[in-house]
Amino acid sequence: MSLHLTAVTLTYPDGAGRLTALDDVTLEVPDGSLTAVVGPSGSGKSSLLAVAATLVTPDRGTVVIDGTNTAGLTRKELTELRCRRIGIVFQQPHLLASLTAVEQLQVMAQLDGRRPRGVRGRAMELLDAVGLADRAARRPHQLSGGERQRVNIARALMNAPTVLLVDEPTSALDHERGSAVIELLTRLTRQRTTATVLVTHDRAQLDTVDRVVEVRDGRLREGIVVAPDGP
Repeated sequence: MSLHLTAVTLTYPDGAGRLTALDDVTLEVPDGSLTAVVGPSGSGKSSLLAVAATLVTPDRGTVVIDGTNTAGLTRKELTELRCRRIGIVFQQPHLLASLTAVEQLQVMAQLDGRRPRGVRGRAMELLDAVGLADRAARRPHQLSGGERQRVNIARALMNAPTVLLVDEPTSALDHERGSAVIELLTRLTRQRTTATVLVTHDRAQLDTVDRVVEVRDGRLREGIVVAPDGP
């Protein structure tokens, strides 16, 4: 089990009191499966993703990433954990304007202490996996919105994470391109055996995912269960 949240509670200061963002949440995501998290704005979806990414420490509960309990880890250890075991696909790609598509991926390896030239082959392999091998030399302004999001996904996979966390990847895309991105994430999850959590507001595009859960008022409840396709 690459991602395991147990009895997680998260609160934030709210005037004289505390606002509960997550209330006793337990979530297990197996390797090679994609769990979609849905719910209205302000329900706790983003807080759930932040806790899973170890960007926020919960008040109570445990977060286990690839067998490592994150409780008690130093800031440096958490940074190393995120760099090597967690891939994050942000809602907006935030690609560096001066870099080509392949260079966007090589930078991730450089942050992990590897030389960019030595990982060009992996970067090209990932661009091919997302259908952009022929766009490797293009910069962000030369790519469409859907293409930039696919570079964003490939970049998150560059350091071979065991956990992939995806925040509203289709919010700026039309239905057709959004569906293509969800299908791509599902395929890559199974091929690379990541434990993937997808936060989204659009239930209409979730027919390829393995599981859907809903967050309401900080509490998690099971949504519809979608059987995966064949191997």
